[in-house]
Amino acid sequence: MPFKELDHWIHDYPLLDEIIKYKPVTWINPHRKKMMDIHSLPVGINDMQEAEKLWDRFAAYLVKAFPETAMYNGIIESPLKEIPVMKQVLENKIKLPVSGRLFLKCDHELPIAGSIKARGGIYEVLHYAEQLAIENNLVHPNDDYAIFDSEKCKHFFNQYAIGVGSTGNLGLSIGIISAKLGFKVSVYMSADARQWKKDLLLAKGASVVECEGDFSEAINEGRKVTLSNPKGYFVDDENSKYLFLGYSVAALRLKKQLAEKNILVDEQHPLFVYSPCGVGGSPGGIAFGLRQVFGDAAHCFFAEPTHSPSVLIGLLTGKMEKVSVHDFGIDNHTEADGLAVGRPSAFATGISKKLISGVYTLDDDVLFTLLYQLADSESIFLEPSATAGLIGPQRIAVTNYIQAQQIAEKNIRHIAWSTGGNLVPPQEMQSFYERGKMLAGISYNPV
Repeated sequence: MPFKELDHWIHDYPLLDEIIKYKPVTWINPHRKKMMDIHSLPVGINDMQEAEKLWDRFAAYLVKAFPETAMYNGIIESPLKEIPVMKQVLENKIKLPVSGRLFLKCDHELPIAGSIKARGGIYEVLHYAEQLAIENNLVHPNDDYAIFDSEKCKHFFNQYAIGVGSTGNLGLSIGIISAKLGFKVSVYMSADARQWKKDLLLAKGASVVECEGDFSEAINEGRKVTLSNPKGYFVDDENSKYLFLGYSVAALRLKKQLAEKNILVDEQHPLFVYSPCGVGGSPGGIAFGLRQVFGDAAHCFFAEPTHSPSVLIGLLTGKMEKVSVHDFGIDNHTEADGLAVGRPSAFATGISKKLISGVYTLDDDVLFTLLYQLADSESIFLEPSATAGLIGPQRIAVTNYIQAQQIAEKNIRHIAWSTGGNLVPPQEMQSFYERGKMLAGISYNPV
């Protein structure tokens, strides 16, 4: 136990008593600030805009290297879908209305990597590749970036190594893009990573190193080995500015999608966004982007498994990445492999403390039930971890948050951010579905 005994922690933070008993909890962040009061973040909207420009420069490369992006002109983006039937299912099951409209941000449909990690992971590797290419006179920022798909570039990049530690989806995005560019890439996978993700990485040309421990141990091993190579570059999910910025660009794209649907967002018509949370980088980057774009009209909530509430504990205690769930006797065992993280991101969590509205936790059984309900009602199939945002509107409705913000519930636009699922093998998805179907028949109250 870090710094002091468990009973002292519980005395100072009573919610910990529920958390260490694996009970679902909802925590409203007392440190959220108005945008006008935030002056010291390590990144800003200019960084987001520069990140968007990098994405645009690489569009020609992405079309050439990944033909599936051609219909999007090389832009890696996902649809925004309203899910009214699922909204009705949630209301009927839980006997609690979902006021306002409910949408799904379909990052499980993102091309190349099939998850939200396509945003941050691919961005960071492209940023590194561009930096190397410019420094070595292979390319100029005004050139046609389709050249990155040339044998000349691939041969050049092959002298460099990229490493990453992952529970699964970040490894897929880093492994796929790095191998395609020509890098030697190694993905250090935690014990909870799914076998099909390891197999896919090997098929794409990445090396897979299986670690016996959890996410933190995979990161530590990957960092140590990669950085021992003078030409090694480690994508550090616990402390990466570039992953964070890659995720943040989603907010600029979402603004356009909402405008296309004539959906007004302002403080009287706010956006409530619910994001599954592992180490906190992707939901943190999304939250940062949304607050930059929509200001105080964006209310961002993270969702974590009851067995892996790393960001919640870091924020609640104020100790951020200095504490792990293991320090409190929590086992970090969850079927939501993308969220199986014991220690939060150092870079992202300090930013999220000022920006997000709260965190809630939920049981694995609820994730599978939501997976089945969404598949049955809307024919949308997600990974278990990607369903965590769907219960968000009802979890927040039973707190006093909406009343305290003086918001008219009927004016809220709810967005559950889906994070992965498209690359899941059919037999694996069927097994998720069958488990969810069985659980859906059992009476439960996830709120």
